[in-house]
Amino acid sequence: MVFSSLTFLCVFLPVILILDRVLPGVRTRNVLLLIASIVFYAYGEPVCVFLMLGSCVLNYVWAVLIAKCRDKGKTGLSKLVLAVAVLQNLGVLGVYKYADFAIRTVNIIPGVGIQPTGIVMPIGISFFTFQAMSYVIDVYRGDCKAQKNPFNVMLYVSFFPQLVAGPIVKYHDIELEITNRKETPEETAKGIRRFICGLAKKVLIANYVAVIADALFDAPQTQIGVLSAWTGAVAYMLQIYFDFSAYSDMAVGLGLMFGFHFKENFNYPYISTSIREFWRRWHISLSTWFKEYLYIPLGGNRKGKSRTVVNKFIVFLATGIWHGANWTFIFWGLYHGLLQMIEEYVRPLFGKGKPAGEKNSKPNPLLSALGHVYAVLAVMVGFVFFRADTLAQGFFWVKEMFAGWFMSTPEIAAANSQLLLPLMTPLNIVVIVFAILLSTPVKVKLQDNKALSKLSWVVTPVLLVLCILNLAGGSYNPFIYFRF
Repeated sequence: MVFSSLTFLCVFLPVILILDRVLPGVRTRNVLLLIASIVFYAYGEPVCVFLMLGSCVLNYVWAVLIAKCRDKGKTGLSKLVLAVAVLQNLGVLGVYKYADFAIRTVNIIPGVGIQPTGIVMPIGISFFTFQAMSYVIDVYRGDCKAQKNPFNVMLYVSFFPQLVAGPIVKYHDIELEITNRKETPEETAKGIRRFICGLAKKVLIANYVAVIADALFDAPQTQIGVLSAWTGAVAYMLQIYFDFSAYSDMAVGLGLMFGFHFKENFNYPYISTSIREFWRRWHISLSTWFKEYLYIPLGGNRKGKSRTVVNKFIVFLATGIWHGANWTFIFWGLYHGLLQMIEEYVRPLFGKGKPAGEKNSKPNPLLSALGHVYAVLAVMVGFVFFRADTLAQGFFWVKEMFAGWFMSTPEIAAANSQLLLPLMTPLNIVVIVFAILLSTPVKVKLQDNKALSKLSWVVTPVLLVLCILNLAGGSYNPFIYFRF
């Protein structure tokens, strides 16, 4: 089940929200939310729901064992249990997500013909596995206590707003709200408005640019020229941001409706002036996860510049692997790691004029503008590989984007026009313009104006109606991050 479906909007959410307000006591409402989360996941993954619940139970057990070992002063044993827990979580993730990828890679060797397993990857396995693993690690570190009630751990891992596409929530951030929270009318209203804004970003922006991006990336290479390559790259860059940030907005809004406060997951990443700043603004919960549970344990920036660069490179390699079982994702991660490595050595050359967004900096307007152009182009090229089905397709698209001007022929131009013109409808052009505007903090500036901010009470119902009409009409409605 997805948030942008009539089943969720018109049946599931209203029923759960009403029951949540009617039932007395936090424990009773927790039972309701746990059942609702299981139903939500089982609606699309009836078999894999047992895998998700098994992950909850196992990580509950690991945390209890670690706490008992630590209380008895058996540090070595608690470390061993932690290692087993991490291996178990990564092992499950590896089998379901990467087994067939590994087999396909090995089969490239002449004479090797291993039969693929055919295992279907469960939706959201990367998200709920990382979330469960962070709970066990935090118990080992003493950042939170081992939960005695297994159902509270199950609710934490399986809570439907953030179950299948994040944001990745750490247990200690919502530990108190699981057992002691209040759903106020003000917070509920705020959550509903936030949810509707996210829904509008998904249905009225992401879905429209997705039609353009998918049509171009799925087209034969003989029809792709410089204009179609740039259009597809821009469309996908907008699609992935509005699709994923929309899901995060809806998750944050749903959390507020039920008394939970999730941290922000996006902060206008396309205004960044460096890749380093981009990753402070993009998918914040994932980059924070890797920082706390991989980068810092590797040594962070405490062991000199060379070691810092290597640690960042390892983190971004892991980020690419986390996103999917394809060489395109691994290349994307290595690509961002390489850019971070370059910036680590180039950044000191800017001195006081280093790009905006860096700490203790006095941004030079010209350098900031150049940094912004660099960051946008670098991110766009990275997303071309992220979207491409193969590395060959990714390199072809980048070649067309930057060298296609010199290789164009009348035949390519004609094929380009034939492919592009049906996609560049007035409505799609307007959507792209609005998407570009809304990817900047213009919304924040409008909200700062008290007169304009009051219009949200009028605008959000209109957006909801438009979304429902679009969905009722059977509009294109994919979710990118279900691939991960």
